[in-house]
Amino acid sequence: MNNNYEILYQGAFPIIKYRLRQGEKLKAEADAMIAMSANVEVTGGVEGGFLRGLTRMLSGEKFFFQYLSSQRGEGEVLLGHALPGGIVDVELDGSYGLRVQKDGFLAATEGVEVNTQMQNLMQGMFGGEGFFILNVSGKGTVFLSSYGAIHAINLGQGEEVIVDNGHLVAWADYMQYQIVKASNGWINSFMSGECLVCRFKGPGIILIQTRKPEGLKGFIGKMGFKLN
Repeated sequence: MNNNYEILYQGAFPIIKYRLRQGEKLKAEADAMIAMSANVEVTGGVEGGFLRGLTRMLSGEKFFFQYLSSQRGEGEVLLGHALPGGIVDVELDGSYGLRVQKDGFLAATEGVEVNTQMQNLMQGMFGGEGFFILNVSGKGTVFLSSYGAIHAINLGQGEEVIVDNGHLVAWADYMQYQIVKASNGWINSFMSGECLVCRFKGPGIILIQTRKPEGLKGFIGKMGFKLN
């Protein structure tokens, strides 16, 4: 268990306060650092080389990571993300990984690998995450961020749940899911405002966000503003 951090101000605008041991390195999304001790060094880089950086861009993430390390004694780092929402920490023991939707990854300790996973045609076209999603694996702590609060759904053996794909944050990599119609027919699905949803089957854990960015974009659009 990693006791070197705290998640402060849980609610709309949380941040991570991480205490780096001498020689320890933390990786995070580019521009995640809010403040750091004077002896902490920050560098940029491409995790896994150019091709991995490119596929991360296709999954909706940034091309570069930032790496924070403290080589001259202990140091402290504050990390945050752009959207109002939650931050959750997940301890990975190497027995399973996480599939993470775009904008869901915030930071991770050494020993955690961040790659991309290509989805099948149906999932890529209609799942809401695109053809590439992040695959987070290894041993260590990963920090995930969301728009709105993060809620965990724990499914037992054989249990099923249907999730609006815009509310997905992450799920265990051993779980299977299908893209299905929200209602019995296409007309009802369209009129309900849901259309296509994700059906998960347990056992496993799913992390969802209580709001979805598309809703924010729609609201801002109604107010007469444009988002690039």
